[in-house]
Amino acid sequence: MQNYKDLKVWAKAHAFTLSVYEITKAFPKDELYSLTNQLRRASSSVPANIAEGCGKNSQGELAHFLNISLGSANEAEYFLLLSKDLKYLPEVNFTELEDNINEIKAMLISLINKVRSNV
Repeated sequence: MQNYKDLKVWAKAHAFTLSVYEITKAFPKDELYSLTNQLRRASSSVPANIAEGCGKNSQGELAHFLNISLGSANEAEYFLLLSKDLKYLPEVNFTELEDNINEIKAMLISLINKVRSNV
């Protein structure tokens, strides 16, 4: 068990989620219960699953929740692409958020591999 707030990947994922919440305020109101909600839920699932995994008692359980977090990161990445293609998300914001989520995914993969090697 470790403090999730000490993990750089959690801090980056949390900052990413805050950015997503801010940028989606400008999405059309008719998307509030669909794309806006899905993008927010997927992005917040990334740091939430890191936090949940850190509260578990074994490395195997931690790896499991980190893997769920990685899946949510991929889901968020897709919703960013969809938002851009629907013209809800300007290209400059898309590029910045995509770069952030790809960095988070790389960090998660690295952490998953490290945790699994200690199982």
